[in-house]
Amino acid sequence: MLIGVPKEIKNHEYRVGLTPTAVREAVHHGHGVVVETNAGAAADVFAKADMIVKVNEPQAGEIAMLRHGQVLFTYLHLSPDPDQTKGLMASGATAIAYETVTDNFGGLPLLAPMSEVAGRMAIQAGAHCLEMYQGGRGALLGGVAGVPAADVLILGGGVVGSNAARIAIGSEARVTVIDLNICRLKELDDQFGASLNTIYSTVDSIEKHVMNSDLVIGAVLVPGAAAPRLVTEEMVKGMRRGAVIVDVAIDQGGCIETTHATTHDNPTYRVYDVVHYCVANMLGAVARTSTFALNNATLPFMLALADKGFAQAMRDDPHLKAGLNVHGGKVTHEAVARDLDLDYRAPDDVL
Repeated sequence: MLIGVPKEIKNHEYRVGLTPTAVREAVHHGHGVVVETNAGAAADVFAKADMIVKVNEPQAGEIAMLRHGQVLFTYLHLSPDPDQTKGLMASGATAIAYETVTDNFGGLPLLAPMSEVAGRMAIQAGAHCLEMYQGGRGALLGGVAGVPAADVLILGGGVVGSNAARIAIGSEARVTVIDLNICRLKELDDQFGASLNTIYSTVDSIEKHVMNSDLVIGAVLVPGAAAPRLVTEEMVKGMRRGAVIVDVAIDQGGCIETTHATTHDNPTYRVYDVVHYCVANMLGAVARTSTFALNNATLPFMLALADKGFAQAMRDDPHLKAGLNVHGGKVTHEAVARDLDLDYRAPDDVL
Protein backbone atom coordinates (compact mmCIF):
# COMPACT_ATOMS: atom_id res chain seq x y z
CA MET A 1 0.00 0.00 0.00
CA LEU A 2 1.11 3.58 -0.68
CA ILE A 3 0.70 5.68 2.47
CA GLY A 4 0.47 9.46 2.17
CA VAL A 5 1.46 11.93 4.88
CA PRO A 6 0.40 15.49 4.00
CA LYS A 7 1.61 18.55 5.86
CA GLU A 8 -0.93 19.74 8.43
CA ILE A 9 -2.51 23.04 7.43
CA LYS A 10 -4.51 23.93 10.55
CA ASN A 11 -3.37 27.12 12.29
CA HIS A 12 0.04 26.60 13.95
CA GLU A 13 -0.17 22.81 13.75
CA TYR A 14 3.32 21.35 13.82
CA ARG A 15 2.51 17.71 14.51
CA VAL A 16 2.90 15.14 11.72
CA GLY A 17 1.02 11.94 10.99
CA LEU A 18 4.11 9.69 10.88
CA THR A 19 7.53 10.10 12.44
CA PRO A 20 10.65 8.92 10.57
CA THR A 21 10.63 5.82 12.78
CA ALA A 22 7.03 5.03 11.79
CA VAL A 23 7.85 5.60 8.12
CA ARG A 24 10.78 3.19 8.38
CA GLU A 25 8.52 0.59 10.00
CA ALA A 26 5.95 0.94 7.20
CA VAL A 27 8.67 0.51 4.59
CA HIS A 28 9.98 -2.52 6.50
CA HIS A 29 6.49 -4.03 6.10
CA GLY A 30 6.77 -3.58 2.35
CA HIS A 31 4.71 -0.41 1.94
CA GLY A 32 5.56 2.82 0.17
CA VAL A 33 5.32 6.20 1.88
CA VAL A 34 4.99 9.62 0.25
CA VAL A 35 5.49 12.63 2.52
CA GLU A 36 4.69 16.24 1.66
CA THR A 37 7.77 18.39 2.17
CA ASN A 38 7.04 21.51 0.14
CA ALA A 39 4.02 23.77 -0.20
CA GLY A 40 1.87 22.76 -3.13
CA ALA A 41 2.83 19.09 -2.98
CA ALA A 42 -0.32 18.06 -1.09
CA ALA A 43 -2.24 17.37 -4.28
CA ASP A 44 0.36 14.77 -5.29
CA VAL A 45 0.13 13.08 -1.89
CA PHE A 46 -3.67 12.87 -2.01
CA ALA A 47 -3.70 11.81 -5.67
CA LYS A 48 -1.20 8.96 -5.26
CA ALA A 49 -1.78 7.52 -1.80
CA ASP A 50 -4.09 4.64 -0.96
CA MET A 51 -4.23 5.73 2.68
CA ILE A 52 -3.81 9.24 4.09
CA VAL A 53 -2.44 9.43 7.64
CA LYS A 54 -2.89 12.79 9.37
CA VAL A 55 -3.23 14.38 12.78
CA ASN A 56 -6.05 16.90 12.44
CA GLU A 57 -9.40 16.59 10.72
CA PRO A 58 -9.16 17.33 6.99
CA GLN A 59 -9.83 20.93 6.04
CA ALA A 60 -12.22 21.79 3.19
CA GLY A 61 -9.49 21.85 0.55
CA GLU A 62 -8.20 18.48 1.69
CA ILE A 63 -11.66 16.90 1.67
CA ALA A 64 -12.01 18.01 -1.94
CA MET A 65 -8.90 15.95 -2.78
CA LEU A 66 -10.12 12.73 -1.18
CA ARG A 67 -11.47 10.09 -3.53
CA HIS A 68 -13.72 7.05 -3.48
CA GLY A 69 -12.08 4.04 -1.84
CA GLN A 70 -9.24 6.02 -0.27
CA VAL A 71 -8.64 5.48 3.46
CA LEU A 72 -8.27 8.46 5.80
CA PHE A 73 -6.82 7.74 9.24
CA THR A 74 -6.77 10.74 11.58
CA TYR A 75 -8.63 12.60 14.32
CA LEU A 76 -12.05 13.61 12.96
CA HIS A 77 -14.31 14.86 15.81
CA LEU A 78 -17.36 14.75 13.54
CA SER A 79 -20.22 15.22 16.01
CA PRO A 80 -19.95 19.04 16.21
CA ASP A 81 -18.92 19.37 12.54
CA PRO A 82 -21.72 18.69 10.04
CA ASP A 83 -19.84 20.30 7.13
CA GLN A 84 -16.86 17.98 7.49
CA THR A 85 -19.13 14.96 7.91
CA LYS A 86 -21.10 15.72 4.76
CA GLY A 87 -17.89 16.41 2.86
CA LEU A 88 -16.46 13.04 3.86
CA MET A 89 -19.71 11.34 2.90
CA ALA A 90 -19.65 12.99 -0.52
CA SER A 91 -16.01 12.02 -1.10
CA GLY A 92 -16.71 8.29 -0.93
CA ALA A 93 -13.60 7.85 1.21
CA THR A 94 -13.29 5.56 4.22
CA ALA A 95 -12.74 7.77 7.27
CA ILE A 96 -11.37 6.15 10.43
CA ALA A 97 -11.21 8.32 13.54
CA TYR A 98 -8.42 7.95 16.05
CA GLU A 99 -10.70 9.14 18.83
CA THR A 100 -13.23 6.29 18.57
CA VAL A 101 -10.84 3.32 18.28
CA THR A 102 -11.27 1.27 21.46
CA ASP A 103 -9.33 -1.33 23.48
CA ASN A 104 -9.98 -4.38 25.67
CA PHE A 105 -10.36 -2.23 28.77
CA GLY A 106 -13.04 0.09 27.43
CA GLY A 107 -10.49 2.84 26.82
CA LEU A 108 -9.62 4.95 23.80
CA PRO A 109 -5.96 4.11 23.14
CA LEU A 110 -5.41 6.61 20.31
CA LEU A 111 -7.01 9.46 22.24
CA ALA A 112 -5.37 8.68 25.59
CA PRO A 113 -1.82 9.92 24.80
CA MET A 114 -3.17 13.21 23.47
CA SER A 115 -5.48 13.49 26.47
CA GLU A 116 -2.49 13.09 28.76
CA VAL A 117 -0.69 15.94 27.03
CA ALA A 118 -3.86 18.07 26.86
CA GLY A 119 -4.59 17.67 30.56
CA ARG A 120 -1.12 18.73 31.55
CA MET A 121 -1.06 21.54 29.02
CA ALA A 122 -4.45 22.85 30.16
CA ILE A 123 -3.00 23.82 33.54
CA GLN A 124 0.00 25.43 31.86
CA ALA A 125 -2.29 27.45 29.56
CA GLY A 126 -4.64 28.32 32.39
CA ALA A 127 -1.83 29.52 34.64
CA HIS A 128 -0.60 31.79 31.84
CA CYS A 129 -4.09 33.19 31.24
CA LEU A 130 -4.44 34.00 34.95
CA GLU A 131 -1.62 36.52 34.60
CA MET A 132 -2.78 40.12 34.77
CA TYR A 133 -1.64 41.21 31.33
CA GLN A 134 -3.60 38.30 29.81
CA GLY A 135 -6.76 39.66 31.42
CA GLY A 136 -6.68 37.24 34.33
CA ARG A 137 -6.96 37.78 38.07
CA GLY A 138 -3.22 38.07 38.53
CA ALA A 139 -3.19 34.93 40.66
CA LEU A 140 -0.35 32.42 41.04
CA LEU A 141 -1.70 28.87 41.12
CA GLY A 142 0.19 27.85 44.24
CA GLY A 143 0.09 31.19 46.01
CA VAL A 144 2.95 31.93 48.42
CA ALA A 145 3.39 31.98 52.19
CA GLY A 146 0.58 34.04 53.67
CA VAL A 147 -1.36 34.23 50.38
CA PRO A 148 -3.96 31.57 49.44
CA ALA A 149 -3.47 29.32 46.45
CA ALA A 150 -5.78 29.50 43.45
CA ASP A 151 -8.92 27.35 43.26
CA VAL A 152 -8.85 24.98 40.27
CA LEU A 153 -11.97 23.09 39.18
CA ILE A 154 -11.71 20.18 36.74
CA LEU A 155 -14.91 18.95 35.10
CA GLY A 156 -14.33 15.27 34.32
CA GLY A 157 -12.04 12.76 35.96
CA GLY A 158 -10.87 10.83 32.89
CA VAL A 159 -7.43 10.94 31.30
CA VAL A 160 -7.53 14.70 30.67
CA GLY A 161 -8.91 15.45 34.11
CA SER A 162 -6.52 13.22 36.06
CA ASN A 163 -3.49 14.64 34.24
CA ALA A 164 -4.72 18.19 34.80
CA ALA A 165 -5.16 17.38 38.48
CA ARG A 166 -1.64 15.97 38.68
CA ILE A 167 -0.07 19.18 37.35
CA ALA A 168 -2.36 21.50 39.33
CA ILE A 169 -1.61 19.63 42.57
CA GLY A 170 2.09 19.79 41.73
CA SER A 171 1.69 23.55 41.45
CA GLU A 172 0.17 23.55 44.96
CA ALA A 173 -3.22 24.84 43.84
CA ARG A 174 -6.42 23.85 45.63
CA VAL A 175 -7.90 21.32 43.24
CA THR A 176 -11.40 19.87 42.85
CA VAL A 177 -12.54 17.25 40.35
CA ILE A 178 -16.23 16.76 39.54
CA ASP A 179 -17.40 13.57 37.83
CA LEU A 180 -20.50 11.36 37.52
CA ASN A 181 -18.57 8.12 38.02
CA ILE A 182 -18.29 7.30 41.74
CA CYS A 183 -15.76 4.54 41.06
CA ARG A 184 -13.54 6.96 39.16
CA LEU A 185 -13.79 9.53 41.94
CA LYS A 186 -12.72 6.86 44.44
CA GLU A 187 -9.73 5.96 42.25
CA LEU A 188 -8.68 9.61 42.11
CA ASP A 189 -9.22 9.98 45.83
CA ASP A 190 -7.01 6.95 46.48
CA GLN A 191 -4.38 8.24 44.05
CA PHE A 192 -4.11 11.83 45.26
CA GLY A 193 -5.41 11.62 48.82
CA ALA A 194 -5.96 14.83 50.72
CA SER A 195 -4.37 16.85 47.89
CA LEU A 196 -7.55 16.49 45.81
CA ASN A 197 -11.19 17.25 46.54
CA THR A 198 -13.55 14.91 44.65
CA ILE A 199 -17.22 15.85 44.15
CA TYR A 200 -20.14 13.97 42.57
CA SER A 201 -21.56 15.81 39.57
CA THR A 202 -24.91 17.57 39.98
CA VAL A 203 -26.17 20.88 38.63
CA ASP A 204 -25.88 22.31 42.12
CA SER A 205 -22.31 21.12 42.73
CA ILE A 206 -21.14 22.34 39.32
CA GLU A 207 -22.71 25.77 39.81
CA LYS A 208 -21.27 26.19 43.31
CA HIS A 209 -17.73 25.24 42.36
CA VAL A 210 -17.64 27.06 39.00
CA MET A 211 -18.57 30.33 40.65
CA ASN A 212 -15.90 29.91 43.32
CA SER A 213 -12.99 28.92 41.08
CA ASP A 214 -10.11 30.88 39.61
CA LEU A 215 -9.50 28.31 36.87
CA VAL A 216 -12.05 25.91 35.36
CA ILE A 217 -10.88 23.07 33.10
CA GLY A 218 -13.47 21.46 30.82
CA ALA A 219 -12.35 17.83 30.54
CA VAL A 220 -15.61 16.03 29.71
CA LEU A 221 -15.71 13.26 27.10
CA VAL A 222 -18.51 11.15 25.65
CA PRO A 223 -16.71 8.92 23.09
CA GLY A 224 -17.52 10.04 19.55
CA ALA A 225 -20.38 12.27 20.66
CA ALA A 226 -20.77 16.00 21.23
CA ALA A 227 -19.69 17.08 24.70
CA PRO A 228 -22.54 17.81 27.13
CA ARG A 229 -22.90 21.47 28.09
CA LEU A 230 -22.36 21.31 31.85
CA VAL A 231 -21.65 24.99 32.53
CA THR A 232 -24.35 27.47 31.60
CA GLU A 233 -23.91 31.08 30.57
CA GLU A 234 -25.48 32.13 33.87
CA MET A 235 -22.80 30.21 35.77
CA VAL A 236 -20.06 31.93 33.77
CA LYS A 237 -21.72 35.29 34.46
CA GLY A 238 -21.39 34.57 38.18
CA MET A 239 -17.69 33.66 38.08
CA ARG A 240 -14.96 35.75 39.64
CA ARG A 241 -13.72 38.66 37.57
CA GLY A 242 -10.55 37.61 35.75
CA ALA A 243 -11.19 33.90 36.26
CA VAL A 244 -10.12 31.57 33.43
CA ILE A 245 -11.84 28.78 31.50
CA VAL A 246 -9.83 26.24 29.49
CA ASP A 247 -12.25 24.06 27.53
CA VAL A 248 -10.30 20.98 26.42
CA ALA A 249 -13.58 19.48 25.18
CA ILE A 250 -13.83 22.14 22.46
CA ASP A 251 -12.89 19.54 19.80
CA GLN A 252 -16.22 17.90 20.56
CA GLY A 253 -18.17 21.16 20.71
CA GLY A 254 -17.18 22.24 24.22
CA CYS A 255 -18.77 21.59 27.61
CA ILE A 256 -19.36 25.25 28.50
CA GLU A 257 -22.07 27.37 26.88
CA THR A 258 -19.86 30.40 26.31
CA THR A 259 -16.99 28.59 24.57
CA HIS A 260 -16.16 28.45 20.89
CA ALA A 261 -13.03 27.24 19.13
CA THR A 262 -10.05 29.59 18.90
CA THR A 263 -6.61 29.39 17.28
CA HIS A 264 -3.03 29.74 18.45
CA ASP A 265 -2.93 33.16 16.75
CA ASN A 266 -5.91 34.36 18.80
CA PRO A 267 -6.20 31.88 21.65
CA THR A 268 -8.41 33.78 24.11
CA TYR A 269 -11.47 35.98 24.37
CA ARG A 270 -13.48 37.35 27.27
CA VAL A 271 -17.11 36.88 28.23
CA TYR A 272 -18.39 38.54 31.43
CA ASP A 273 -14.78 39.39 32.33
CA VAL A 274 -13.89 35.67 32.28
CA VAL A 275 -10.95 34.70 30.06
CA HIS A 276 -11.74 31.79 27.72
CA TYR A 277 -8.92 29.68 26.22
CA CYS A 278 -10.38 27.28 23.63
CA VAL A 279 -7.64 26.41 21.12
CA ALA A 280 -8.93 23.37 19.24
CA ASN A 281 -5.45 22.05 18.40
CA MET A 282 -3.65 23.17 21.53
CA LEU A 283 -1.28 20.20 21.29
CA GLY A 284 0.25 21.66 18.14
CA ALA A 285 2.23 23.94 20.45
CA VAL A 286 4.11 20.94 21.88
CA ALA A 287 4.41 19.11 18.58
CA ARG A 288 7.50 17.04 19.40
CA THR A 289 6.05 15.48 22.54
CA SER A 290 2.58 14.94 21.11
CA THR A 291 3.72 13.60 17.72
CA PHE A 292 5.88 10.88 19.26
CA ALA A 293 3.20 10.02 21.82
CA LEU A 294 0.57 9.76 19.08
CA ASN A 295 2.73 7.66 16.76
CA ASN A 296 3.51 5.19 19.53
CA ALA A 297 -0.23 4.52 19.78
CA THR A 298 -1.31 4.69 16.13
CA LEU A 299 1.52 2.69 14.52
CA PRO A 300 0.14 -0.84 15.17
CA PHE A 301 -3.29 0.12 13.80
CA MET A 302 -1.81 1.89 10.79
CA LEU A 303 0.29 -1.16 9.95
CA ALA A 304 -2.73 -3.46 10.29
CA LEU A 305 -4.69 -1.28 7.84
CA ALA A 306 -1.79 -1.27 5.39
CA ASP A 307 -0.87 -4.96 5.75
CA LYS A 308 -4.38 -6.40 5.53
CA GLY A 309 -6.41 -3.69 3.83
CA PHE A 310 -8.96 -1.75 5.87
CA ALA A 311 -11.87 -4.20 5.51
CA GLN A 312 -9.97 -7.29 6.66
CA ALA A 313 -8.18 -5.36 9.38
CA MET A 314 -11.53 -4.31 10.80
CA ARG A 315 -13.00 -7.78 10.56
CA ASP A 316 -10.02 -9.05 12.54
CA ASP A 317 -10.10 -6.28 15.16
CA PRO A 318 -13.41 -4.99 16.56
CA HIS A 319 -11.54 -2.21 18.35
CA LEU A 320 -10.25 -0.81 15.07
CA LYS A 321 -13.71 -1.28 13.57
CA ALA A 322 -15.06 1.05 16.27
CA GLY A 323 -12.98 3.77 14.63
CA LEU A 324 -14.92 3.62 11.36
CA ASN A 325 -16.96 6.84 11.15
CA VAL A 326 -17.74 7.21 7.43
CA HIS A 327 -17.60 4.66 4.62
CA GLY A 328 -19.02 4.72 1.10
CA GLY A 329 -21.08 7.83 1.78
CA LYS A 330 -22.63 6.42 4.97
CA VAL A 331 -22.13 7.43 8.61
CA THR A 332 -20.98 4.34 10.47
CA HIS A 333 -20.65 5.68 14.02
CA GLU A 334 -23.90 5.75 15.96
CA ALA A 335 -23.13 8.77 18.16
CA VAL A 336 -22.11 10.88 15.16
CA ALA A 337 -25.28 9.95 13.26
CA ARG A 338 -27.42 10.73 16.30
CA ASP A 339 -25.80 14.09 17.04
CA LEU A 340 -26.03 15.24 13.40
CA ASP A 341 -29.45 13.68 12.70
CA LEU A 342 -28.10 11.52 9.88
CA ASP A 343 -28.87 7.95 8.87
CA TYR A 344 -26.69 5.38 10.62
CA ARG A 345 -25.31 2.21 9.09
CA ALA A 346 -23.55 -0.32 11.28
CA PRO A 347 -19.96 -1.06 10.23
CA ASP A 348 -20.76 -4.76 9.77
CA ASP A 349 -23.44 -3.80 7.23
CA VAL A 350 -21.07 -1.87 4.97
CA LEU A 351 -17.81 -3.83 5.20
